[in-house]
Amino acid sequence: MDGTDGNAAFDALRRAMAENAEQPEGPARNARAEHLLAEAERLDIPLAVVEALGHQLTVYNYSSEKDKMFVPFARLLRMWDERPEDFDAYETHSLHWVFKWMTAGMLDQPHVPLASIEKWLGEMEHRYRLAGHSERAVRSAEFSVAAHIGDVPRAERAYTAWLAADRDSMADCHACELHGQGWWQAQRGRDEQALELWGPVLEGEFVCAHEPHTALASSLNSLLRLGRTDEARAHHLRGFRLVRPMESMRGAYADHVEFCALTGNEARGLELLAERPAYFTDTGHPRSRMEFLSVVTLLMERLTGLGLGGQRVPGPAGLTWTARDLAAHARAEALDLAERFDRRNGTSHISDLARSRMAQEPLVERLPLGVRGARPATTAAAVPVPEVPAQDEPVEADLPTLLAEARRLSDSLQPHAVQAWAAVARTAEGLDLEVRDRAEITDHLAMDRGPEGVELFERAAELYAEAGDPGEALAARTRAAYVRALTGRLEEALAGVAEPYDRVLALYAEDGTGLRQTAAVLMGRARVLMRQVHEADGPAGPAALGAAEAAAREVLALVEGRTAEEVRLAARAAEARAMLAELAALSGEVEAAAELFARAAAEFVGAGLPWFAVEYEARLAGLAHHLGDIVEAERALRAALEHGGPYLEPPGRAQLHLQLAEVLGGRGLSEEAAEHALEAAHWADEAGEGPTLGAWARHQLGGFLLRQGRWAEAAEVLESALPDLTPQTHGDGAVVQTQWWLGDCLSELGEHREAAERRLQAAEIARHWPEQHDHATLAHLAAESLGQAGLHEEADRAYARAGELWGRLGNVQGLVRSLRARAWLALRAENGGDGARALMTEAVGECAAARRAALDEEARDRLTAELGHTHRQFGDLLARSAAEDDEDESISSALRDALSQMVEAVTVFGELGDDARHARTGAELAAGWLAADLGRPAEAAAHARAVLASYEDPGEEDGPAGERRSEARQLLETVEEN
Repeated sequence: MDGTDGNAAFDALRRAMAENAEQPEGPARNARAEHLLAEAERLDIPLAVVEALGHQLTVYNYSSEKDKMFVPFARLLRMWDERPEDFDAYETHSLHWVFKWMTAGMLDQPHVPLASIEKWLGEMEHRYRLAGHSERAVRSAEFSVAAHIGDVPRAERAYTAWLAADRDSMADCHACELHGQGWWQAQRGRDEQALELWGPVLEGEFVCAHEPHTALASSLNSLLRLGRTDEARAHHLRGFRLVRPMESMRGAYADHVEFCALTGNEARGLELLAERPAYFTDTGHPRSRMEFLSVVTLLMERLTGLGLGGQRVPGPAGLTWTARDLAAHARAEALDLAERFDRRNGTSHISDLARSRMAQEPLVERLPLGVRGARPATTAAAVPVPEVPAQDEPVEADLPTLLAEARRLSDSLQPHAVQAWAAVARTAEGLDLEVRDRAEITDHLAMDRGPEGVELFERAAELYAEAGDPGEALAARTRAAYVRALTGRLEEALAGVAEPYDRVLALYAEDGTGLRQTAAVLMGRARVLMRQVHEADGPAGPAALGAAEAAAREVLALVEGRTAEEVRLAARAAEARAMLAELAALSGEVEAAAELFARAAAEFVGAGLPWFAVEYEARLAGLAHHLGDIVEAERALRAALEHGGPYLEPPGRAQLHLQLAEVLGGRGLSEEAAEHALEAAHWADEAGEGPTLGAWARHQLGGFLLRQGRWAEAAEVLESALPDLTPQTHGDGAVVQTQWWLGDCLSELGEHREAAERRLQAAEIARHWPEQHDHATLAHLAAESLGQAGLHEEADRAYARAGELWGRLGNVQGLVRSLRARAWLALRAENGGDGARALMTEAVGECAAARRAALDEEARDRLTAELGHTHRQFGDLLARSAAEDDEDESISSALRDALSQMVEAVTVFGELGDDARHARTGAELAAGWLAADLGRPAEAAAHARAVLASYEDPGEEDGPAGERRSEARQLLETVEEN
């Protein structure tokens, strides 16, 4: 092979290695590197072999086959010792750089003796000294050895020496150094200092191939221990997204599994394990395998402790695993690896760390993440347990005490009164009770039976009558009638309540019963009549509405003025007022309904029964929102959550948080809105409504996170929501919006191909909508993503489709922008200059024609600005095309055409006056530089002076004005010098 052919082959090899470096980590990339080394050896160019060995070493290091990197390094070192002149400056630097990888790599392989590692550390120090490098990297490596074996005094000395030594070209990047320093502080129990050191990495000031990935993972437990749970959640969502595609990051992946086990997110932990089955068995990096298996043990023993030991879980391929079985297997494997390290190191340090990690207790009972994940059914609910014996608990108190407590709770309408009566019933079994006691027990048992309680209510009525309390007997019969109404037996209910109503009024008139019993019967009748309103086919008729209203007002007339006598009467009044509110809403009297709901809620709160106010505060919020009173809607929802306290069931809690999130989001308070959407998603999952209400909450949460620029977190949440969002349940608008938002997030994260896919999926749904603006916008956005992903042909087709849609919609700005984008894409193609010019010319023509046809000044001004930008971009495009031409005359011609377009842009922007001043002066400067390039100094100077004249105000030295003025002076100086 002659020299020319050899150089061409070497260049091709370098391109192939660069392409391989961009491939995902894993065995396929490693195999390709091995093949490329074989190709390099055939070239008979020593530097080619050196570079191929370096490439192979690098891909091994960033994979699960780290144990393979020692062989290429040993060969490189031998080549260096024999013929250092075969290494160029870059490869010389790289050889010394990867000494650090060898030290860390040896530590991670328990079969490498500690003496060999110490000897290698000395070799590294010697070679660095000969090469003139600082000892900073050497002391960092020594620190890693000491920390690994648990020699704290030596580690502290090395740590101090590491930080004291000068940074030079061999020092790890700032991001990696700060991660290592923070890791040590966290290991020593100094979480605050650790997070302070990690700060610049976590905030993106310092980054590298594996940072902030590892810093985010390492920070999780420190944040949890400090109670900074919101940050921990954010770091998990953001960090796991970075770690997920990187095969070499098993240790960081383990940190995220550990986080799930320590925060009540066991279900998500299982999902993470299922994503990486090879992590259980890949042996190329024993240390990270031990770390992974340690947290697998932690998670499995956590599940077993929750009563889920028999649950099937993901594990090593080839077998079916339960949590209990995998816990035992992972523990044995992890401890075996730890013992191998300790046997090598002569300490118990690694085993102690592994056992400590496996034995951790949760740091947070439950930390909602916003992503999908059902809470295991056996774990404790977040709602406080009532202070009465549960159904299967023994009852220790005597019957009189239990009776007194049950009567106290029911007389004051306290939560859990029914449970208290259940405890009475269990204690009273087989005992000879007073008839009155049996009546109350039966009555309250009926309340606990729901639809099955009718017969018990009738039996209670008989017992009350036998006990000499006819009023309470009538109340029990009325309760039976209401249960019939609730189960759809409305005619029976209406008949069943008629007699008790007449009789109780007669008894009350004769002082034969009390106010409490009479109010109970009247309220029962009102409830039945309200059911008649609700069950009407279509809108209820005037007769039904009138009967229900009269019944509610009758309750109010009976008890008003007497509500201070007892809580029950106050509750009757408040409920009756709420009925009137509901009837007003049904009649279209929204303002009156809102006022009545507000009064009813206030009366419940005033009576010391805030939990009864929740339903009406929620209704009030809806009405206030309808009336445009967002402040009142927000107040009512906050009150509902406060008053519901621990008594709200998960579905109701989820609904309230979601409503409040939407109200706050509408006010632009996206941070607090996100907090409530997060709570809504959590409680929807608790209620078993994750695929329905939970998906909607996640959809909203993702949108609120996106508004805050929290792209990675939003992407995780939106991706989690998508599988459950369906057009049938949530509407295709929600599906499109979620895909749209997700595309925006992915675009911001630089994942342009994935962003294009999401935008195209959304556009396909929107294609069928009658109104096509969203379809056009999504097609345009998809085209942008395709272009940024380097898929230029696909991008051109998408822009063409968007342009067609914009044209149909009469949206000239959209059409013009799509043509401009296509022009820039065309310029990148081989011999694409003519096509680019044609597209830009078409854009100018479309915009100019639309401006001439504009019917109002506002539309004309918008199109004038668009025309100015189009001329400006046309000029930029022509100038760029000139740089790609070979012949001087064609370059000059292109620059002259570019200058003409820039001058036209200046003229067009000038029509808009000060509103387009910065755009006009930008075009002036571009024209000036072009004129200078064309050898027209007077014209260039004229443009520069025009810019200076536009910013004569001395107070405009900062911002765009200052930048423009500075560039104009630079242009003048350049013209004068030439």
